[in-house]
Amino acid sequence: MKTTAYILSAAVVLLFACKTKNASIATKGSSGERAPLLNENSFLITKTTDDKTYAYTPKNPVKVGGVVDSEGPLNERRFINGLRGPKGEILEFRRSGSCCSFKTPNGFINETGLLDHYKVYWDGCKDTLDIYINMYDFGELYIPVGLKGRK
Repeated sequence: MKTTAYILSAAVVLLFACKTKNASIATKGSSGERAPLLNENSFLITKTTDDKTYAYTPKNPVKVGGVVDSEGPLNERRFINGLRGPKGEILEFRRSGSCCSFKTPNGFINETGLLDHYKVYWDGCKDTLDIYINMYDFGELYIPVGLKGRK
């Protein structure tokens, strides 16, 4: 029984280790650079967007990348930590699950990834915001409509 568990664990580690071959094809924004950090737990996000679907729909998720470097979940939190509410409020959030499979060369199984869905809120807000994040691919980070960047 222990031998089977050991072999299965080794296979999973090998699968993730071999996946790094796709790291070079992930884009890191239009300039090709990784988003700057405000601190270890927050991206510095300074660009705004007028696109009301950015981050709020599965068809236009935030692309934080990092899965090939084992930083995908951390990058998701860095994105939300880099934002503030409409009046500068500190955001609170919880991951509500994964959804919405899509094709990506950085996916682990059959070049497929899943978006992570977060519920975001702050003191005084009337309802939560739904934010969809892609940790498989990099893209330019923007401040979603209705929110502000952390300073």
